[in-house]
Amino acid sequence: MDIKEYVERVNKAVEYLKNKIPEIPKIAIVLGSGLGGIAEAIEDPMTISYKDIPGFPVSTAPGHKGELVFGKLHDKFVVLMNGRFHYYEGYSMKEVTFPIRIFQLLGVEILIVTNAAGGTNKDFEVGVPMIITDHINLMGDNPLLGPNVDEWGPRFPDMSEAYDKDLIKLAKTVAKELGIKVYEGVYVGLAGPNFETAAEYRMIRKIGGDAVGMSTVPEVIVAKHGGLKVLGFSAITDIGDPDNLKPLTAEEVLENADRAGKAMAKIISEVVRRL
Repeated sequence: MDIKEYVERVNKAVEYLKNKIPEIPKIAIVLGSGLGGIAEAIEDPMTISYKDIPGFPVSTAPGHKGELVFGKLHDKFVVLMNGRFHYYEGYSMKEVTFPIRIFQLLGVEILIVTNAAGGTNKDFEVGVPMIITDHINLMGDNPLLGPNVDEWGPRFPDMSEAYDKDLIKLAKTVAKELGIKVYEGVYVGLAGPNFETAAEYRMIRKIGGDAVGMSTVPEVIVAKHGGLKVLGFSAITDIGDPDNLKPLTAEEVLENADRAGKAMAKIISEVVRRL
């Protein structure tokens, strides 16, 4: 798909949504694997299926619903992305980040991203959320490759503060006040869909990664390109100990994501209330 066609697709989807929703959301929340629980807290939810939005891809990953949910969270009008797109599903990076472009052009100012991730920091415990302080892109691709759309953002966007320091500070304060244990760390994005080898876990530790997953990085790059502030969380679903690596299943990951997801939902809900 050429860039002109892509821009047209994005604009068409934005127009469709503007005609459907009662007001413009300033906050968008992307729900990762097993983290759909936040949707239950939305008041007067208005659900729009991905398949009804012109040009929108359709999610195929386990634990991902495939809908946008608009509504109030603590009197703030927000949009939830219930089910995201992954590079490993065969989508291009432009398709993976299509919803982020829509949020940007709708007028969203803050993006909260969540994911399920394997812990590579040996001090981490399963089921504890990690606030993302930075990321490393090892996906072998970038959503900004190709011609730049100058109206959307600069050719060479700055990534010195990929995750907003004030939002990180707020999330830490909220977690402390709620008595919820959280980690802070660097998220490493790999293409997937296989889980990592022992040697890969060892490498991720050596380069400074605290958690590893198959999403988030493309969305954050596009969000920063578009001038959005970003707050990110990882649900630590397993610990990748390269010296004692045990077989891992997607079912196990979703089960543990659900546990960490409940804690994350409380933090995110309170963060939104204070924004």
